[in-house]
Amino acid sequence: MVQSDSNLKLDGTPGLGHCCAVKISVVIPAFNEERLLGETIRHIRAAIASFTSRGWEIELIVCDNNSTDGTAQIARDAGATVVFEPVNQIGRARNRGAAAATGDWLLFIDADSHPTGELLADVADQIQSGRCLAGGVTVRLQGRHHLANFVTGVWNWKSRTRRWLAGSFIFCDAAVFRKLNGFSNEHFVAEELDLSWRLHDEVKKTGRELVILHRHPLLTSDRKMRLYTTWELLRFLFRVALRPGSTMRDREACHAWYDGRR
Repeated sequence: MVQSDSNLKLDGTPGLGHCCAVKISVVIPAFNEERLLGETIRHIRAAIASFTSRGWEIELIVCDNNSTDGTAQIARDAGATVVFEPVNQIGRARNRGAAAATGDWLLFIDADSHPTGELLADVADQIQSGRCLAGGVTVRLQGRHHLANFVTGVWNWKSRTRRWLAGSFIFCDAAVFRKLNGFSNEHFVAEELDLSWRLHDEVKKTGRELVILHRHPLLTSDRKMRLYTTWELLRFLFRVALRPGSTMRDREACHAWYDGRR
């Protein structure tokens, strides 16, 4: 096994390291996810054949982010390594999972999202190219929600044009992730945007690429559309538009991620 930095020559251009075996650490942050976690892990287990068929090694890590339900036991029963993060914050949960990871690459997948084998094959191609530093994917919501689907479409367009990562699915060279100190511990939402901006600085320094995959969008849960009223969601968006920095750092303002409704 080689560290992914060996995929670069001394001048920062892609080398031949992509021919070597790779270890992927799949990290799932999970807060009270007993309803959805088992199904997500089943989808991941099926999809990672796109990695194992290339002779790659896989480890699955679930970070129990101070759950009060059966999340941790479901993860153990599914064969995942379980770590614990007592502070209920998704960036900290991802960082705690990454701290336990031993892979060359980190793949963060939310507990309510279902990747396909085709998507992971695209990820593997990017890793093997030796040019990629990190990446994400466009997303697709379950169910039919006209306003939410419109907002998701706008997000996907912004994601592809600005190279912004969606937190539900991020893959990153582990050495680069650690160099950047991972996700921000100050953000309760939009921690993936903060990471995206810091990764863009690394792209400029190294000449490697940050990619947004789009051929096989990630299917993710529509539960916020079902559990919260349109007014609750719009009120949050208005707060973000008026005071983005303070809102993203305010746990109470980001209650839809932390109030336990599942």
